[in-house]
This record gives sequence, C-alpha cells and structure tokens, in this order.
Amino acid sequence: METIGKIKHRNLVPLLGYCKVRRKIAIGAARGLAFLHHNCIPHIIHRDMKSSNVLLDENLEARVSDFGMARLMSAMDTHLSVSTLAGTPGYVPPEYYQSFRCSTKGDVYSYGVVLLELLTGKRPTDSADFGDNNLVGWVKQHAKLKISDVFDPELMKEEPSLEIELLQHLKVACACLDDRPWRRPTMIQVMAMFKEIQAGSGVDSQSTIVTDDESFSTIEMVEMSIKEAP
Repeated sequence: METIGKIKHRNLVPLLGYCKVRRKIAIGAARGLAFLHHNCIPHIIHRDMKSSNVLLDENLEARVSDFGMARLMSAMDTHLSVSTLAGTPGYVPPEYYQSFRCSTKGDVYSYGVVLLELLTGKRPTDSADFGDNNLVGWVKQHAKLKISDVFDPELMKEEPSLEIELLQHLKVACACLDDRPWRRPTMIQVMAMFKEIQAGSGVDSQSTIVTDDESFSTIEMVEMSIKEAP
C-alpha cells in the first residue's frame, strides 16, 4: 500500500467530505480509475469503488479515495486471485461472488453503479422502490417499461432537454454493468464514450459497447429511448 500512497495525480487526492455534482463527478471518477488501471505500472485494482469513495475539492473536482482494499496487478495479468471477498454490497460485481478473482473489470462494474446513483439520485440498496431488487436490477426492470422514469426528477425538472444526454450516460452505465466482465468497456473506453457525448455525437455502440446478439439487451432499450426522445 506504500506504493499507492506515493502516486500523485489530480484525480487520486484524498479529501475530507464529499458530495455529488453529477456530470463532473462521473468524468472525474472515470479519469481517476483509468489512471489506476492503465497508467500505473503495475496496474492498480481499487476493489471498493463506491460513491462515498469519490470525494470533491473546492473546485468540484472528483477524487478517487480509500485504497485500503486495493491490489497491485502486473500489466501481463488479467486478474488476481484473492483469499477474501472485497467491496461494498450493491457495488460488488456478480463474478466476485462466484470466484475469488478480482480484475479491473470489477472496478468498471462498481463504477457503473456509481454512475447509476448520479443519474437516479438513489442509493444502490435499501430503497423502498426496489422491492427484493437493488438499483441495478431496478433500472433493468424499467428498461422494459419507460427507461426515462429512472432519472432523478430534480435533473429533469432543472432542464428537460437533458433527457437525451442522460440516456447517453445511462447507456454507458449499462455497458459497465454487463454481467459478463469481458463485455464491459475499459475505463479508457468509458472516457472515450464521455468524450463522444460531450462532442454531441452520442455513443457509438459499434465501436465501444458490445451488445448481445441473442437477447434484447438493456442497452438496446436505451438506444430505442434515445431515438424516440423529442
């Protein structure tokens, strides 16, 4: 952990207190994880990515914090074998429950949950709206109905014209939350998706998101909603 403590990067500075300023947090947190996964040698798996570990400075720059569960991984490896399950309920990727192997794609899943929180204004567990489900399952259920109903009403109230942009961000979140780790984007690809959204071109699912040809995926439902949005 001493190695991690020596790393200096504007998106990896621990600070006291946190709040959510949606778009900026999403991009800042993604940038921080991308630095850990791709720029650090050896690479670093955070293993406890969650909203309370994304902190803000006085300029509302997001910082990824709390490396107590982090592990170093050789750039030649695809995963690490560990002796204990790490992470916080609601953020833990499904494969962690099936094996004691962790990877950067596990962090990507946890980041997807954080992005859902930013979009919905809901915590990942314990909401009365979820029933026996969690935030991820609740959003996937709504994909079969009216997907835009998952967005935080405060966001829609501020600027209704944001719906297409919110749907594009939801598409990124759904890609990160694929049950199969190998289908999830890398954090570098997530950053590229955000760049496409900011440029106004949307997310090109052919180049950055892998969809399942055999099923009508949540991502495809979001794409339909984007096309139908006014």
